[in-house]
Formats: sequence, structure tokens, C-alpha cells
Amino acid sequence: MAEFEIDGIRLNVPDEMLNPKLTGKLSTGGYEAHEAHAARMRLREGQRVLELGSGIGYIASVCSSITGPENVTTVEGNPDMLPVIRGNLERNGFAAVTVLHGAVGGMKSTPDPIEFDTKKTFWAARLADMDSAPDAVVSVPHLGLGDLLKACRPHVVIMDIEGAEEHLFDAPWPAYIRAVMLELHPGRYSDVVIKRIVDCMSDSGLTYDPGSSRGRILGFRRVRDGNLRA
Repeated sequence: MAEFEIDGIRLNVPDEMLNPKLTGKLSTGGYEAHEAHAARMRLREGQRVLELGSGIGYIASVCSSITGPENVTTVEGNPDMLPVIRGNLERNGFAAVTVLHGAVGGMKSTPDPIEFDTKKTFWAARLADMDSAPDAVVSVPHLGLGDLLKACRPHVVIMDIEGAEEHLFDAPWPAYIRAVMLELHPGRYSDVVIKRIVDCMSDSGLTYDPGSSRGRILGFRRVRDGNLRA
């Protein structure tokens, strides 16, 4: 088990889940640095957070340190990552975070499971497709974003779900959401999908947020009235 620390957050990762590139990022603080920057910029104490794609629990820990662990819900599809996530949250005093197992495949949950590709590299795990190796595919609960939003009523949504975001921007999101940060995966869909994401956020009363946007992290914040200078 390898041990790392990024900005005071202690992370343990099983040796078999590491490669030299990931080890380097964890050692230098570059792991999910853009996501952490966005969360620190926009989160406020007491705000509720919904994170899709937990990874090793780092961003959920960052959010918990700001808003309180009882206000954070994080979702992970890869069953192998659940003990890692819970261990890292507990290690940092954030055991009160709600950890949900399942993959978000659309806006509505279904009673039937969904196929999930666990991958050898956990950060690339995603919904299974024709390219998935059969021995890497597992059936996991099929969660719906709309149902999660109703249950959690988050002020902030953070997602990194390896292309599954393509299915989540067909209709406006609720007005209680104040900010959204997501990692785009343009290698998995066309510019048409990116335009649909941006249009959906605009229709939801959210605008592009240059402060929280870096690299492939695209940030949105709720439009604020009266912020124009005369």
C-alpha cells in the first residue's frame, strides 16, 4: 500500500492500482489538481455536493474539508474502489460522506443493472461498450442523475465519468444547483455533444465560469444579476 499526501489530505492507494505516471502525480500534488482548484474556488461551508466518479476519494475529501463531510455524496461504479474510497475518507476524518455504488447511465434510475468496465487503470473506468474486455466488465446498480439530484439537492455538482456525461444534458437542470464542474472527454464524443452540454447549462440558468475552468475541466456557475459595471 502506497501512501501520499496532497495539501494535507492523506491518501492510501494499493500498489497494484498504481503506475509510474499516477505515482508521479500523487507524489507531486498534480493528481486531479484542476478539479481540486475548481472545488476550492466555488465551494462554501454548508453547501451540498454531488460528485460523480469518486476515484480514490480525493476530491470528495477536498469538498468535505470545505463544506463538511455530511454535505457530500460521492458515486463510484467500480466496486474495487469502494474500500479505497472509504478508507481514505475515514483516514482524513470524513467518514460521514455518503458513498454510493453505481454508475450513472442517464437521468432515470432503472431496476436493471448496467454494465461497467472496471479497466486495469481505475481512472479510466467507464460504462462498458463494444471495446470493453469481457473479463473487466461487471454489473453494477444503474443510477439516474435526475433521481440523485432530487435526493441530494446539491448546490454543486462535480463529475468525471469518462464520457457518460454525454447522456446527462438533454433537459435543463434544477434551479437549486449553483455550480457545475465536469471533465470533458472529447475523444469519446463529437463537438455536437459538447455544444449540447453548454446549451443545456445555459438553459438551466448557468453560464461559463472562467475561474473554475482549466484544461478539460469545464466550469459553470449560476448567472448573477446586477454584476455589470455601469
